[in-house]
Amino acid sequence: MNLRDLKYIIAVAETQHFGHAAERCFVSQPTLSGQIKKLEEELGITIFERTNRSVEITPIGEAILIHARQIMERTDVIKQLALAHQDPLAGPLHIGIIPTLSPYLMPLILAPLKAHYPQIKLVLSEELSDTLLKRLHHHEIDVALLANKEKEAGLESHPLFNEPFWLACLPDHPLNHKKNIKAKDLDSIDLLLLSEGHCLAQQAMEVCHIKERSEQGDMADLRAASLETLLQLVEAGFGCTLVPALAARIASAKTNIALRPLTFPNAHRSVSLAYRNTFPRKPALEALANVIRSQLPVDVSVISL
Repeated sequence: MNLRDLKYIIAVAETQHFGHAAERCFVSQPTLSGQIKKLEEELGITIFERTNRSVEITPIGEAILIHARQIMERTDVIKQLALAHQDPLAGPLHIGIIPTLSPYLMPLILAPLKAHYPQIKLVLSEELSDTLLKRLHHHEIDVALLANKEKEAGLESHPLFNEPFWLACLPDHPLNHKKNIKAKDLDSIDLLLLSEGHCLAQQAMEVCHIKERSEQGDMADLRAASLETLLQLVEAGFGCTLVPALAARIASAKTNIALRPLTFPNAHRSVSLAYRNTFPRKPALEALANVIRSQLPVDVSVISL
């Protein structure tokens, strides 16, 4: 048994397909299948039950998978420690970021980060919060940029900034003509939300004091996969939505949308860096955090440590 065998087991378990696992591991399918079969014979057990249509991991395989992941994680820590000893600001930094933040924050920081820390090579992934947290725990990314997430076991959180929400509505909407928009003013609006899985939807509901999203009516049928789609729905007159400040800067270019600040407490989301507490290249994370803080516009408030 060796680390390569454990890597093969993890790949098959996660893809549930020998061919896809082989592609992930950059080997041929017969090589991967043969090596796993050889390991099963060595251990005297069956790790995967194979049929023409599916690959299922056995109960003993599940137990082995837990240890395989732990061993591979520790191996990665050793590699990262060696890299950190050489130069913590050199080499790839795998960053995961939520879709409602990535298109608006990354253009602000990519050039300054490259200018100040040219040795850091960013590898970006844009995915939903729950997926990013799983990838963090599995050592598939080094750090995640998340919003309003509670601290999890094994992870550290580095607060970055509070991003206010703006109301996006049509220019002739009654709220566009109010001097100050307060929490109670949002009670009666038709609130457009992102689809399930997007943390921004829950955050918008909390700002508007909505406990559960509607399962009936017009708004229940209008759930967008992106902020851009939400804004198009607003332009088409289907309702209003809440837009984070960084996205509002882009949305302001749309001529048929009015953007209004919300003048009451807690009308914002808090963005932070999440990373494993065993991650050895802390200076690289500090460098990333410093660049982010230095490039924020004036309407986004930095969280002081």
